[in-house]
Amino acid sequence: MEAGCFEALVHDLRAVLRLAAGKKAEPTTAIIDSRTLRSTPESGSRAEYDGAKRKKGSKLHMAVDTLGHLLALHVTPANRDDRAEVGSLAQAIQRATDGSVELAWADQGYTGSKAVKAAEEQDITLEIVRLPQAKRGFVLLPRRWIVERSFAWATRCKRLVKDYERCASTLAAMHTIAFAGFMLRNVANLLSQSA
Repeated sequence: MEAGCFEALVHDLRAVLRLAAGKKAEPTTAIIDSRTLRSTPESGSRAEYDGAKRKKGSKLHMAVDTLGHLLALHVTPANRDDRAEVGSLAQAIQRATDGSVELAWADQGYTGSKAVKAAEEQDITLEIVRLPQAKRGFVLLPRRWIVERSFAWATRCKRLVKDYERCASTLAAMHTIAFAGFMLRNVANLLSQSA
């Protein structure tokens, strides 16, 4: 993981899958969100309480492209505010995509001038996808469901359902490895369909 092999693999697989879907190799749009993973005794001092989700654990901040493929992620204690992490996530997005991302969609947890300014420093326009005024029951938010689906893909791996890792870097690495596996399966499916 420290050599960046899996990040390079995810980058290359993302480019292949995007080209196969008729899109440019590097995305111009990202979707960002966070997910709180319940802590275990191994989580140690990283396990904090997230008042919004009402659970103690670690928070995974993730960015995906419009197809749901991983762009960037990092792990913080669960009590960290989403808005405070926009800058480092935007920087990681631009590093992973060679600066091609111009727009990032996010939920209402990312409102405020601090988050907008942090994204603009990385040449990304942050657009908030808001709930309809007359919400009644379940409402599928445009574009936001893509990152939620990516979180669901990650929960297929039993080790990623909770925070079982001692180091935050290991938790992030396990997510990167899982997404590499999902993307390899998708590439294999493309090859079998074309054969």
